[in-house]
Amino acid sequence: MEEPALRELLEEVAAGRLPVGEALARLRTLPFEDLGHTKVDHHRALRTGFPEVVFCPGKTPEQVAEILAALRPRARVVLATRAEREVYEAVRRRLPEAEYREEARIIWVGKAEPQPGQIVVVSAGTSDLPVAEEAAVTAEATGVTVHRIFDVGVAGLHRLLHHLDILRQCACLVVVAGMEGALASVVGGLVETPVIGVPTSIGYGASFQGLAALLGMLNSCATGVAVVNIDNGFAAGYFAALIATRQFSASPRAQETSRRPQTF
Repeated sequence: MEEPALRELLEEVAAGRLPVGEALARLRTLPFEDLGHTKVDHHRALRTGFPEVVFCPGKTPEQVAEILAALRPRARVVLATRAEREVYEAVRRRLPEAEYREEARIIWVGKAEPQPGQIVVVSAGTSDLPVAEEAAVTAEATGVTVHRIFDVGVAGLHRLLHHLDILRQCACLVVVAGMEGALASVVGGLVETPVIGVPTSIGYGASFQGLAALLGMLNSCATGVAVVNIDNGFAAGYFAALIATRQFSASPRAQETSRRPQTF
């Protein structure tokens, strides 16, 4: 159950249009659904603002399809990440409206509800695009506006400087880079906007499958730079969207918390 659905249920009770007993029956519905291989968390959106997202590796195409089919009736958008086309075909047989964002390796079902806030996803090189697109598509699924600025790595810094205006206008930046991962520090030194660095596994041998970029970003001397795991575009996109939406309005839960006396 998502927060708007819960709010509507309570308003129906308050207006006398829904008996209390029926409302209780709906609320007693288990917060998860046991599929045998998976316990689907139907209250994830109520707790965190976005439904459970399915990570495909290690699951069979049929398992992914069954999980998404269980999630879909109670969620406006459902996603499956790191999905191969074979998995998408299995999902489409159960959910014909499913879309495959191939470069992002994401299966998308549903329609995002537009939210205030804008982010920018920046990539150092074209080789970083799969991770950058994973971040961008994930953020788009939450409803925020996403701008893409690709192939602006430090080897040609003038390409990045051409986009300074949009970099400074958005609520959060996701910077995706492999090799030595220097782009996150450069961007962090140019803007007052929060920067989320995403190291990628792109690079020659001494890059150690992204470890060099990870350490470079973690050791950044630029302030305002946070770092997610290697190749984890999903986490960066989701985190950036949280920052962007919070900039405009806190959730009702957060507003209520802010009114309570605080004890430290």
